[in-house]
Amino acid sequence: MHIHGDWFRNADTQSVCSALTEAGYQALFVGGCVRNALLGTVVSDIDIATDATPETVTMLGENAGFKVIPTGIDHGTVTVVSGGIPHEITTFRRDVETDGRRAVIAYADNVTDDARRRDFTMNALYADPDGKIIDPLGGLADLEARRVRFIEDPVERIREDYLRVLRFFRFHAWYGDARAGIDPVGLAAVAENLDGLSALSRERVGAEMKKLLDAPDPAPSVAAMRATGVLSIILPGADDRTLAPLVHAEASLGIAPDPIRRLACLGGEDIADRLRLSRKEASHLASLQSASDLVKSPDVLAYRRSYAIAQDIILLNAALLGQNPNPDDLELAQMGAAARFPIRARDLMPEYQGPALGQRMKALEEAWIESGFQLSREALLALPDES
Repeated sequence: MHIHGDWFRNADTQSVCSALTEAGYQALFVGGCVRNALLGTVVSDIDIATDATPETVTMLGENAGFKVIPTGIDHGTVTVVSGGIPHEITTFRRDVETDGRRAVIAYADNVTDDARRRDFTMNALYADPDGKIIDPLGGLADLEARRVRFIEDPVERIREDYLRVLRFFRFHAWYGDARAGIDPVGLAAVAENLDGLSALSRERVGAEMKKLLDAPDPAPSVAAMRATGVLSIILPGADDRTLAPLVHAEASLGIAPDPIRRLACLGGEDIADRLRLSRKEASHLASLQSASDLVKSPDVLAYRRSYAIAQDIILLNAALLGQNPNPDDLELAQMGAAARFPIRARDLMPEYQGPALGQRMKALEEAWIESGFQLSREALLALPDES
């Protein structure tokens, strides 16, 4: 079997492979690029495994005129840039010691040892520069069945890096067969190893959760996280019961997934801090949490906040009620977001000054909003002052 795609046939990528193979070393595409190529989805990152040491890769890359960056030299990885395309090249490795967060590694001289230190069988697929698949551990059958399965002993894989617990659910959300469900052996191993989750950095946990919630339908995976006890550790107080209705509501209107909207749906304690959200993400989450308590029509909410906030509140409220969102509400939100209050402070001066000016502006704006944004500038200026 071979992979297909223009990405690996690209002359710049092939020249990087040739720099290694012509010197007598292996150059094997590995991981996500091979998996995604076989699934027919977008390949965004190119990872290459080799039996050459990082020092040798650096020398060969520089001799070929490529830009070489020691991005992960301590872990055996250098990035070789050719034609503007970054290629992460990592020496075959095997784990010597792990503590659940990081590993002490040693270089290996064969692809099977390298495959055994990876997380899931579908990520232990390799391809040579011609695209021929190399499958040391039987991952191809799992990929074809859309089965996310830990390599060999799942308990050992989890204890090597407890982040693999979250990756297990995330990969199922993106690549698993929803009808077949999540691998029961993997689930059992997860349930037996919850204590290690507390040692993970919040940045790593947050990154994984956002990737998981960005999947087309993460609801089954999140439900499994709840059932195994993972969700209550990662997000205490979270409730996933309205997540599936939210996913349905998004799909009914053709609205793309959004991890922050879905986090607002899940709820929980100190979400922004526990997941180390960026300031922008935390601000958006806070806006959704506060706006959800406002009893306002979609047009008013979009005018006061933004169309994005109004759209998300429409979806969240529909999910909470177990109903399909009303497309008319989105049209109202668009109208509200586009509305522009026709009165300026100078229109009321010099008759109004200071606090009186602000009070009059506020009163006229409220009247304009209550009219459905219909009152004209002239009609607003003609309104009596009832203060």
